[in-house]
Amino acid sequence: MAWLWVASCGILLFVVVLLLSPRSCRARRTLRGLFMARSRRLLFRIGYSLYTRTWLGYLFYRQQLRRARNRYPKGHSRTQPRLFNGVKVLPIPVLSDNYSYLIIDTQARLAVAVDPSDPQAVQASIEKEGVTLVAILCTHKHWDHSGGNRDLSRRHQDCRVYGSPQDGVPYLTHPLCHQDVVSVGRLQIRALATPGHTQGHLVYLLDGEPYKGPSCLFSGDLLFLSGCGRTFEGTAETMLSSLDTVLGLGDDTLLWPGHEYAEENLGFAGVVEPENLARERKMQWVQRQRMERRSTCPSTLGEERSYNPFLRTHCLVLQEPLGQGPGPMGDDGYSRAQLLEKLRQLKDLHKSK
Repeated sequence: MAWLWVASCGILLFVVVLLLSPRSCRARRTLRGLFMARSRRLLFRIGYSLYTRTWLGYLFYRQQLRRARNRYPKGHSRTQPRLFNGVKVLPIPVLSDNYSYLIIDTQARLAVAVDPSDPQAVQASIEKEGVTLVAILCTHKHWDHSGGNRDLSRRHQDCRVYGSPQDGVPYLTHPLCHQDVVSVGRLQIRALATPGHTQGHLVYLLDGEPYKGPSCLFSGDLLFLSGCGRTFEGTAETMLSSLDTVLGLGDDTLLWPGHEYAEENLGFAGVVEPENLARERKMQWVQRQRMERRSTCPSTLGEERSYNPFLRTHCLVLQEPLGQGPGPMGDDGYSRAQLLEKLRQLKDLHKSK
């Protein structure tokens, strides 16, 4: 491998000469910027791998859990259940901004838990409601969504743990694929594959037809009120396809997200679409809710289409605040996937300010 050593020395010599050149200020800035950007990406990938693939991730989750229980002994938000014709959806505030959910068949007294990251809080709700836990639906493997799988499945011995086999969900017993249906009493819950945040991310759609009410989407870290999740294990194209899967659902579908990010997300939406009146009205309502620490869940997909920038990548009005893109859109603008990626980058910058 002598040629590799020679080539490496040559590249190193070229960089040194370039940096020492009296006219190299611009080159130094460029190289420093490239180095810092690559270093940040590399450090993130290392940290993410440690979080998802080693016991260090579990230790970090346990630390989060202890801190949140001390800071929010009654939960980070005040939630309100929704009761339909024999079906109850109960949001459970967990950790610092997560939501778990109980979906209850009130006649059969059977319950399904979605993303039970704090087993203590979920168990308390199960006992208060007087129901039997028969299934856990896990949207993805991250500990803040799956951390309670072990304790709850051990406590409730007939409880099944559902999730994607591609995602390494802890204590998974029943793997699901796209369009698989989980039936519990009168509850009919369909799994939809929505990769991007993680490779095997799933969302769960509770069919409203059996109880003559609105369908309910439990979106994990795919979709939030006025926001969407980060793309950790995919591309912008992958995430866009997953968001389009959700866009195909009805306007009256209730959105039950995995986090309380509403106020922050709507603030960013106002940066890229400041004249959106639907966003302004929603922001006023959210601010009133959060002043009293009330939950902002659920919204509807019809609402989200009107102000969520990550669901509006087909709208030309979003092109102007982002500048001209490289295409292809027929007019040198951004493609939808490029626009989604640009929005995500701007969102991260907005959050860091």
